[in-house]
Parts: sequence; structure tokens; C-alpha cells
Amino acid sequence: MPIWKRNLFVCWIGVFIAAIGMSEVAPILPLYIRYLGIENTSLVSQLSGIIFGITYLITAIFSPIWGQAADKVGRKPMILRAGIGLSIVYLLMGFVPNVYFLIALCAVQGAITGYSTACNTLIATQTDSEHVGYALGTLSTASIAGSLLGPTLSGVIEATLGVKAVFFIISGLLFIAFIITLLLVQESFARNNKKSQGVWDIWNMVPQKELTVVILITFFVLGIGLYSVEPIMTQYVTKLSPNASHIALISGLVFSATGLSNIIAAPRLGKLSDKIGAHKVIMIALIVAGVLYIPQAFVQNPWQLLVLRFLLGFAMGGLIPSISIMIKKITPDNLTGRIFGFNMSLGYLGVAAGSILGGQIAGRFSFQYVFYVTSGLMFLNAVWVYYRVYKKWDIVV
Repeated sequence: MPIWKRNLFVCWIGVFIAAIGMSEVAPILPLYIRYLGIENTSLVSQLSGIIFGITYLITAIFSPIWGQAADKVGRKPMILRAGIGLSIVYLLMGFVPNVYFLIALCAVQGAITGYSTACNTLIATQTDSEHVGYALGTLSTASIAGSLLGPTLSGVIEATLGVKAVFFIISGLLFIAFIITLLLVQESFARNNKKSQGVWDIWNMVPQKELTVVILITFFVLGIGLYSVEPIMTQYVTKLSPNASHIALISGLVFSATGLSNIIAAPRLGKLSDKIGAHKVIMIALIVAGVLYIPQAFVQNPWQLLVLRFLLGFAMGGLIPSISIMIKKITPDNLTGRIFGFNMSLGYLGVAAGSILGGQIAGRFSFQYVFYVTSGLMFLNAVWVYYRVYKKWDIVV
């Protein structure tokens, strides 16, 4: 097996598990908050958004730092650091005595992560140009599938073993990912001993500044779109089916529908991006996503919602690999880690903004307004991409 394929396989497993860990709290978070002593429904919604969002907010701050470290000391050490650190944090989450300790650990989790950034940079720089679109497209399925399949896993574990077992099992899986990364990943890397550059110095070295800004902001909007509904999904499903048992499991299945279709679509759309251009794929995906959010506000039961989330996954499957491919094409290799770090930082900011925004909108207005706002953001982003990227890409690149 070629080294790039083995690295891709190991990174896929690790990113998948890390993404599960980042998202697995979504369906159980309201239940865990109640378990820790909070009973008020509106307060639970707002705390869910804050707790879920704080991890990504802190991650957004640290992601460029870890991206720069990956360019300086290597990507494999960054993967190992994040893997063992996350394993320890999830273990501790299972022992928190109250919601304040949970918030603190979520903040720590955000500070030590960077798993996906390091893996994306490793694959982008260690894979030949002929296969990089396929490799990044495949790797993107790990992140989004883990993020959206994670709630199902946590729902099943919560229903069978209890809410605390969710954290213990994810901790163990991350430790396994750490071990296989240590043993199997190979990296050809020349250590860079040059003085670290500031953000402004790095920005001055970026050749396509306008395209880079639009691509990074698009990833920010994608984060909002994917996670604006996560903090409220369990309660939305409860509203749609108030007498159902195993609400966490049903909510997880709704999330998983998007992850399943994303797994199917992302590698194929990654290849399609190599053939017809990532700028074309991203335009279509943004428009389709904007359309599919609207009917989710009008569903009458969880199974209608599940179908729409499944269809949404096909659109989302075209966004992440296309963004990664576009960054790779317009960014020099010596800046790849840092630009991917900035990209992940904005993505995590989008997740934090979406999580907090979704929780606040649902708590103050209604669940339906979350879908309206998210749809509007997708359409606005599509218009911006059309004028700033789509019409210029073939000329510039």
C-alpha cells in the first residue's frame, strides 16, 4: 500500500473518532445538564448552546497556533498531542460534579485539539497532486461523518449504558487512535528552525488574498449551517414526537442521516471537483443546502426531518472537499499548515456561532426560525461566492 494511502486510512480513523468526540455530546447534552441538576427548559436550551459552542470558540483561537506548530515541527507530533490530550479530557468529563466543571473541561478540550488541522495538512502535503482531491475529499468524510454520526453512537450508549459511559467510550477510542497513529503514520518532514512569523507576515505571503478570504468565510458559514441545529435537535425531536421513548437515539438517527449521505457523496464530489473545478461544485452545493433547510422548519414528525437531513448531506458533501481543494491550489506548500489552521479556526468559529445562535434563537423565538436564518446565510454566501470566486477562478488559477 502506498504511504499516502496508509496515512489517509489512519488519519481517517483518527479524524472520525475525534469528530465523534466533538459532536457526541449534542443529543445527550440536555440530558446530562438535567442529570447535573438544571431543570428549567429554556435554561437547558441556552446552556446547551453555550457549552457546545465554547469548545469550538476556544478551538478557533488555538487552531492557527497548532497549524503553525505543524509547519514548524511536523504534522504527526500534532496529531499525537491532540489524540492523547482529548482522550484524557473525555475521561474527566465523565466525572464532573456540576455543569460548571463541564464548561471548564469543554474549554480545555478546545484548547488542546487541532487533530483535524494536522491531519488535513499531513494529507495535503504528503499526497501527490494527482490524488490530492480524492484524498482530501475522502478525509473530509471522516470529519463530517464523525460529527453527524457521533450523536447516534452517543444515543445508543446512553440508552443502554447510561449518559456517563458516552465519555468513557470516546476516551478509549481516542487512545486507540493515538496508538495506531504512533505506529503506522509516516511523514517526510524537514524541521523548520526559522524564526516564527507573525500573522501579518504570513498574510503578506499569501498569493491570492481575495480568493483566500472568500474561501475561509465560506467555511465559517458552513460551520454555522452544520451546527446551528445541533443544540436544539433533541428538543425539536421531542416537540415533533412528544410521546416517543429514547429521544436521544431518535435525535442521533436524524443527525446520522446527514452523515451517511455525506460519506456517500464527499469522495465522489471530491473527484468531480478535480475534473470540473471545485468552484462549480461549491456553488451548486451552497444553493442546494439553502433550499433544503427551509422545509425542515415545516416537518410534522422526526422521520420527515430525517429524510431532509439525509438529502442535505449530499450538498454538504460537496462543500468541505471543495474548500480544501481550493485552498491547496492557491496556497504554497510552506504555508499550507497555517492556512488550513486559519480555515479550521474560522470553521470552529462558525460552529461556535451556529451553536450559540441556534440555542438563543430557539430559546427566545422558536425552533423554526433557526432553519430560516441558516437557509438565508447559505443563499447569501452562494451569491458572494458567485461574484468573488466562480466568475474569477478560471482566470486566476
